[in-house]
Amino acid sequence: MTTILVSDLHKAAMQDPAYRKEWDALEEEFTLAQTMINVRAEAGLTQEQLAQRMQTTQAVIARLESGRVKPSTRTLQRLAAATGHRLRISFESLPAVV
Repeated sequence: MTTILVSDLHKAAMQDPAYRKEWDALEEEFTLAQTMINVRAEAGLTQEQLAQRMQTTQAVIARLESGRVKPSTRTLQRLAAATGHRLRISFESLPAVV
C-alpha cells in the first residue's frame, strides 16, 4: 500500500491554475484561522479552556479554527481578551492593477 501525503497532493494541485486561483482566494481565511490557533497555543490553552473563557463551546472554537466560519469583530475581540492579546485590524494597499 502506497502512502500519499496531503502536502504532496496539494503541491501537485497547485500546478493547476484554477486550483491555485481558488487557493489564493482563500489565503486570508486560512491565515486568520492559523493565527487564531497560534494565539490559543501561545496562551497555553486547549480549545475547551478557551471556550470557557469566551463563554462558548469547544465546538464553536473548533469551527473558528477550521476556517469554516468567518468570525465577527466582536468574536475576535473576545478571543483576544481571553488569550491576553489585543486585537488590531489593519488595511494594506494592493498592488496597482494595470
